[in-house]
Amino acid sequence: MKFIVSLIVVVVAALVIATFFFPSEPPLAPAEVDRSVPPAQTTQTYLGPIQPIEAAIGLDANKVSLGAALFDDPILSEDNTIACASCHRLDAGGTNGLPMSVGIAGGIEHINVPTVFNSSLNFAQFWDGRAKTLEEQVTGPIENPLEMGSNWPGVISRLKANSDYVKQFGSLYEDGITQQTVSHAIAEFERSLVTPNSAFDQYLKGDESALTADQLAGYQLFEQLGCIRCHQGQGIGGNMFQRMGAKKDYFANRDDLTVNDMGRFNVTGDEFDRHRFKVPSLRNIALTAPYFHDSSAPTLEDAVQTMVTYQLGRRLSDEEVHLVVAFLTSLTGEYNGAKLGADTIEQNGKKL
Repeated sequence: MKFIVSLIVVVVAALVIATFFFPSEPPLAPAEVDRSVPPAQTTQTYLGPIQPIEAAIGLDANKVSLGAALFDDPILSEDNTIACASCHRLDAGGTNGLPMSVGIAGGIEHINVPTVFNSSLNFAQFWDGRAKTLEEQVTGPIENPLEMGSNWPGVISRLKANSDYVKQFGSLYEDGITQQTVSHAIAEFERSLVTPNSAFDQYLKGDESALTADQLAGYQLFEQLGCIRCHQGQGIGGNMFQRMGAKKDYFANRDDLTVNDMGRFNVTGDEFDRHRFKVPSLRNIALTAPYFHDSSAPTLEDAVQTMVTYQLGRRLSDEEVHLVVAFLTSLTGEYNGAKLGADTIEQNGKKL
């Protein structure tokens, strides 16, 4: 027994000495940990390949119709001049085609309007992800003084003064017109705004003739460059946050930074999140210029070269840019059975 006790003492002493003189590797400091997709923010599509979009199912058609009416109605704004559709034009890729949003009385919000198409596929809403759901997102533009400049009591009062809305809400929602029911109706409409059946979706489903030679080569280059690490899933983006300027400081030469350039930092206050934004979906990207939160890229070619430079630390030839852009044009889908935008898109005189 004494021998065993002595042996245990020797072993313990040896472990203590080893720990002191030969410490193990320290854990990574917080800044070194890959927190690009925190566990609570991951989605089922994050680790998977690009997946085709399917038509929206399971929606209440009457609530979708009511949401569509609200989406188009300036009654939500304080002065009855701005509707959701003013900035999210369904005939313009779901954006306003401008560098920034324009609100009541000419108010300017210095941030690019993200597309409303396929927004239901995003894991969070807004560039900084401050809204977790489509319902929660509705409040943002309504209460923003530079956009609709209104508030919920005012919105509810105006809607209740409209007999048609009172009748519709009364038939669809037990509580009638409330912040929750208005938000739900608009969100239900937005969930219907999916754009399936792009050429690339057809390719993913087995139609090898759906892509042109350039589009296929562009997709292969897109994968080889590593773009697919951030742009994947059904939305080909929209399911993680990433720093704008992962390999090169995107903001280094900017002397006009605004609060919107801070990105996710505005939500969390965590220095790690400074200049981090939700990765945008690439669906219908050929129709949604200008690009990035600050609209700094006027063309898709500019956007591709900027991303490769600042996110990947590389530079592409003009031909390589052409191929990636060709692939991106294959992501234009259909809404209500019709292809979004023009039937063909021309780049440098070539039809894609």
